[in-house]
Amino acid sequence: MLFYTLIKPVMQVALRVFFRRIEVRHRDRLSMAGPLLFAGNHPNTLMDPLLVGINSRQPVAFLAKSTFFNNPITRAILESGNSIPIYRRQDAEAGAGPTTPEQLAAQNEASFGRCYDYLGRGGTIMIFPEGTSVSERRLRPLKTGAARIALGAEARHQFKLGLRVVPIAINYFDPTRFRSDVLLNVAPPIAVADYADLYALDPEAAAEQLTETIREAMERRLVITRDAAEDDFVQQIERTFGDHLNPDDDPDTLFDNFQLSQTLLQALAWFEQNAPARLVAMRQQLQAYRTTLRQHGLTDEALEGQRRGTIAGLLNLVLGFPVWAYGLLNNYLPYKLPSMVAQRATKEVEFVAPIMLVVGMITFPMAYALQATAVHHWLTHDWRLTTLYVVSLPLTGFYALSYWKTLAARVERLRALHLFRRAPAVGAELLEQRAALVAQLEDARAAYQARTLPR
Repeated sequence: MLFYTLIKPVMQVALRVFFRRIEVRHRDRLSMAGPLLFAGNHPNTLMDPLLVGINSRQPVAFLAKSTFFNNPITRAILESGNSIPIYRRQDAEAGAGPTTPEQLAAQNEASFGRCYDYLGRGGTIMIFPEGTSVSERRLRPLKTGAARIALGAEARHQFKLGLRVVPIAINYFDPTRFRSDVLLNVAPPIAVADYADLYALDPEAAAEQLTETIREAMERRLVITRDAAEDDFVQQIERTFGDHLNPDDDPDTLFDNFQLSQTLLQALAWFEQNAPARLVAMRQQLQAYRTTLRQHGLTDEALEGQRRGTIAGLLNLVLGFPVWAYGLLNNYLPYKLPSMVAQRATKEVEFVAPIMLVVGMITFPMAYALQATAVHHWLTHDWRLTTLYVVSLPLTGFYALSYWKTLAARVERLRALHLFRRAPAVGAELLEQRAALVAQLEDARAAYQARTLPR
């Protein structure tokens, strides 16, 4: 518990730095009085429990796969960090745990007992019922372990414990990228005591039904695609025409983007059933448009906003250049090292962000400490000036990121403007393609919305 208490504020800072925005919808549901059992989807390994942990007021115990406890160092960290091992059949088959079904059952029974005790004291436990972590916008079949723990804890107290299951849907907008966004969409709590009668008749049926209720709650709050092709098509539309499709998007919330994704997927399924030829044509048009953009090194945003640059914007870039150069010089190495280490350490997408986070928590403090020592020794010789220098490092680092994005956008717009001057026919053709696509999307939106109107 001491480790958990010490590490939580550190992780709060680290995650606030790593993500540009962490939005929690219905945050109050994470801070209800226990006992609580959080059940979440699991697309991003270590990031998922960390995000829940830093946004929960009370300490959270996490169920982690038993293989993490094999190493004495990680075992000490996990146990100090409030973690309980869970033994999976696939780990046993790989020789990384109990080898017989009886041993596996006995070990899990002991872990379940620890969960019952923890919940009986009014604690909060986090579990990921999918059982594995895979970075995709889908929800894998849920195992019944979470439901069996919840029902077992309540049964121990004659269903008077007051335990509630809180499904949590974690939506990443770009799970491997530094300074991306994440939305935690928290569902209403499920009272486990409501399943008491069914549990008395058939415990397995009660576990299955509770698991299905958890699944439905998460599915309604997740962006779920059927396969990689569908996911790619929807993301192409979002990234290319998201602002057009969602003109009232509130920049202060991620929920609008989430709703747009869900609506696009629902519309896609409807068109597959009712107008498949129209959908195929739209796919082909979008693919042709994006291919032409790539051939000329352009983006849709640059094409649309080729003349959007202002003198004030250019002046900001000129005056901000020294600050950008200072921020880049002081932050480049600790910024680049985490992604380099992650790329070499793993090929599994769901492990990239956690590795970057952990490495960044080492590289930035170490680099800043070494730089401060060198500056104090060779330049300032005054702790007040050295302190100002240290404070400037993260501030100018964030500014350098923002400046680079602004500069890149202006360069892309200049590239588009150059194309229109050099080859006006090509530029006009691109604009025609874009206008045709926008018209197609507007017609599709009208057709999809009309399907719900009374005849």
